[in-house]
Amino acid sequence: MDRPLLIFSGQSNRPLAQAIAEALGLPLGKSTTLRFANDNLFVRYEESLREGDVFIVQSFVPPVQDHLMELLMMVDAAKGASAARVTAVIPYFSYARSDKKDAPRISITARLIADLLQTAGADRVLTMTLHSPQVHGFFKIPVDHLSAEPVIANYFATRVDLENAVVVAPDAGDLKRASALARRLGLPLAFIDKERVSDTEVRVRMLVGEVEGKTALIVDDEISTAGSLVEAVEALMQAGAKEVYAAATHGVYVGPALDRIAKSPVKEVAATDTCPPKEGPKLRTLTVAPLFAEAIWRIHRGESVSSLFT
Repeated sequence: MDRPLLIFSGQSNRPLAQAIAEALGLPLGKSTTLRFANDNLFVRYEESLREGDVFIVQSFVPPVQDHLMELLMMVDAAKGASAARVTAVIPYFSYARSDKKDAPRISITARLIADLLQTAGADRVLTMTLHSPQVHGFFKIPVDHLSAEPVIANYFATRVDLENAVVVAPDAGDLKRASALARRLGLPLAFIDKERVSDTEVRVRMLVGEVEGKTALIVDDEISTAGSLVEAVEALMQAGAKEVYAAATHGVYVGPALDRIAKSPVKEVAATDTCPPKEGPKLRTLTVAPLFAEAIWRIHRGESVSSLFT
């Protein structure tokens, strides 16, 4: 007998979960999350999960710790309710930045969260554009790592005149991602060498590549405080770029991000809906719900997910 496919959502990004469910032609499952007076969370499913193939959608957006704990509780509750398989769908895995011990006496938190998800009972994880792809290796359960590259490429191809454009990596660590997009669009590549001054400030040291008179297309994995983005835009404009567009998988937009973008000469900033969309005159939202829906359907049917990107 086929296991029923069930889609549930935590509180972090219900619109994306709803869009995924609609793309699959399914209702979004019913669950309740409450907060008691002592600040403890309470999670309960309002329908049977017995022998179901359960997918729980939860992005690690602020308040991150609340959403992480809610996901762990939902996974645990699903296993306790006799779900046949539980997949944690984490469109934005923010702790992927904490992937190594680059200072003394710190936690490699991405590995810790992988351990917590497995202990809670997750059978597999579905995520998108990890800041550090090696986080994939912290899990002892299957991890499907999706890419927003097709969605971002389509945005640039339909929104920008590519006749005289160049793809730009905002730092050397993004070269692989930017190079793949440049090949897909048939465009040249440039990159910016930068150093991080603090958690919210960066300094551009060098621009490598030809951007003068061109439309520059910045591609990044995420935009948080937008410090890196605005510095990159300024460097490109000073180097003679005609105009600058930017796109990222995760539009986190915290702290001064929206104000920085509004004051920047960047023409437009696009991000997918892995994080709840923010509003602004230069902001555009790209949906990845169909990508997640297709991946979930293939996982449910036991089909290849990697073939989505070949």
